Amino acid sequence: MTGEKAGRPPELHHQHRDVSGGWLRPAVFGAMDGLVSNFALIAGIAGGKQDPKVVLLAGLAGLAAGAFSMAAGEYISVASQSELALAEIEIERLELARNPVAEQHELAEVFEARGVDRETAAEVARQLSRNPEGALEMHSKEELGVSPGDLPSPLLAAGSSFLSFAVGALLPVLPYLLGASSLWPAAAVAALGLFFAGALVSRVTTRAWWFGGARQLLFGAAAAAITYGVGAVIGTNGL
Repeated sequence: MTGEKAGRPPELHHQHRDVSGGWLRPAVFGAMDGLVSNFALIAGIAGGKQDPKVVLLAGLAGLAAGAFSMAAGEYISVASQSELALAEIEIERLELARNPVAEQHELAEVFEARGVDRETAAEVARQLSRNPEGALEMHSKEELGVSPGDLPSPLLAAGSSFLSFAVGALLPVLPYLLGASSLWPAAAVAALGLFFAGALVSRVTTRAWWFGGARQLLFGAAAAAITYGVGAVIGTNGL
């Protein structure tokens, strides 16, 4: 024996990563969006040989505009999605009240399709259907993929998007706030932020941290280089 009592199955302990992304995915991607878009904006203005104060003003304006836009868009998107889900849940609630037997058979068919034998599936559906709210939750999860009491908050989504975007957009602006007069300090800070954000995303993927960081750095640098070139061309032609 190895310390386990006879007849008792060994305890298994294992953990999975959060495959849904949880709070990490929207937060990191919001910050990444702010960082890439605002750094690209700053690079385009700097490429036009503008005064550092103009670059700083553009960066702050891009931060504010982007953060408010992200928050408004996220609020409307999540609110609309929740309203649609609630409307469909209400339809399901009415069906459960009008046709309880048919809905019970429908739930039994769901369990049977998952490999449960017919008699057991019918009994499980019968027991679950005794509680109207429990039956509604089960039908909503199976047919709509949502739970009535677990819908996302539009305000929380908007606030999270606003803060994460603002944090990311602030990074390339910081050197100018501290007195930088060229793009290089902002580029260095943005590069570090891009690599860190990409590496952090690897927590919700199967990629290595260095691959995620390098990939995000590459795409962010490409976006900044393109807008810098556009700004340089426009500045050279005096447009």
